[in-house]
Amino acid sequence: MHYFVYKDFAGDWRWRLKSSNGNIVADSAEGYRNKSDCLHGINLVKGSSAAPVYE
Repeated sequence: MHYFVYKDFAGDWRWRLKSSNGNIVADSAEGYRNKSDCLHGINLVKGSSAAPVYE
């Protein structure tokens, strides 16, 4: 899997998490004005592995 960072049509930064077959597994729910904020969002997702799962 890999993260893909790109600029959308509005000029905001966004990210997508893609599986090895190219399917999008997750994406940013918002656009970021600064690339550093977008990368910070990726790091938040990476660090959430211990977060509980609720139904």
